[in-house]
Amino acid sequence: MAAADPSTRKKVLKVIFVSLLLDLISFTFILPLFPKLLEFYRNSEAGPESHTTLLARVLDGLNAYKSAFAKPIDSRYDIVLLGGALGSLFSLLQAIASPVIGHLSDKYGRRTALLASMAGNILSVLLWVVAVDFRTFLASRIVGGLSEGNVQLATAIATDISDESNRGSTMALVGACFSIAFTFGPALGAYLSTISIVAANPFATAAGVSLFLIVVETIYLFFALPETLPNKTEKQLAVEKTAKPQAAVRTNSHFLLNFVHFAFLLFFSGMEFSLPFMTYDLFQYSSAQNGRLLGYVGLVASILQGGITRRLPPLMTVRIGVSACLLAFAMLGRISTVGSLYLAATCLATTSATVVSGLNTLSSFEASEDERGGKLGMLRSWGQLGRGLGPVLFTSIYWWAGREVAYGAGALGILGVTLLAFAGLKSPPGSVKKASPKKKEL
Repeated sequence: MAAADPSTRKKVLKVIFVSLLLDLISFTFILPLFPKLLEFYRNSEAGPESHTTLLARVLDGLNAYKSAFAKPIDSRYDIVLLGGALGSLFSLLQAIASPVIGHLSDKYGRRTALLASMAGNILSVLLWVVAVDFRTFLASRIVGGLSEGNVQLATAIATDISDESNRGSTMALVGACFSIAFTFGPALGAYLSTISIVAANPFATAAGVSLFLIVVETIYLFFALPETLPNKTEKQLAVEKTAKPQAAVRTNSHFLLNFVHFAFLLFFSGMEFSLPFMTYDLFQYSSAQNGRLLGYVGLVASILQGGITRRLPPLMTVRIGVSACLLAFAMLGRISTVGSLYLAATCLATTSATVVSGLNTLSSFEASEDERGGKLGMLRSWGQLGRGLGPVLFTSIYWWAGREVAYGAGALGILGVTLLAFAGLKSPPGSVKKASPKKKEL
């Protein structure tokens, strides 16, 4: 399929960038608040009947899990482990919902599916605004996990409006939104949590601003986003009786792409989740120091995506990213200084700036225009499954056998992913930009 004309593409890219930035900033508000949020619910539900509450039963289960480890886990980690469990739940729900959202976007159009997803997001954040107990907060996370489709639909829209020559740079734009949002969103969320205007819910200010951003995003999408699914546009409807969508010629199987995405995020997400534990054990890092470390990762990733990643072929970005991840695992198992920690963090930033956007681009090349939403949804589903299982599996090894064994095992796993990326994946036709005749003459 030919890409949208330049003026339409520019307009849609602007809408994607603005809306996704609003969405991801709103989404990241809650990330640094999990420990305080869960402490608030635990304290507010304390009392004679506290042992019967949902939160108490969940904590009892986590304590039973902790007691299985040979290495004792300090009780101060209870809330952190609970936050990780909620993060895993959100990712597993995304693994269920993503293919459904993708197929619906193929059938009814990207715009319709995205607006329906936004309705679920609004309900999720509204539940957080009124969540004065853990049960309501958990309902908010469940609704959010089942309805969050903005990222995968933005990726599908970016594919709809791009051709082979500019698809990689368009996907990198989606990745840049992630890096920018994760650089500034958590800090803004932490600041807003210090402004309490509702005694029953001290986090209502952060939740309220998050809700405001989501509502503004929804209104903006309703008025500014045109339909981009080829067989739903007026131009395509005029010729669809005489022309059918051209089937994609497969270079890489979707199963292989999905498996690489799953395996990569299985190990990478486990490392991400274990990082605050490791920095505390080695350097006694506070939450603020960990925030600065993650902010550094986000800043470097956004610079790489804006200046380098978007210019590289997608397969090259994947190979660079998994190689950097392998190096990070090897270093994190042995580091002893803050300088080496930040060197490993630079490798993590390189990984964040490359692998997922590269896999999304490769998957889009392997899908015909009438199945892209579903294929990209399945890719995200496999990735979210890895992201949901990774923290539990990795931290279990971390506490059973120690840091060196955990990161050594992770390095072996990423080595396998790296071998798949170099030996199993191939560049689809059209994914490598060719020099123009003028450049050749020069």
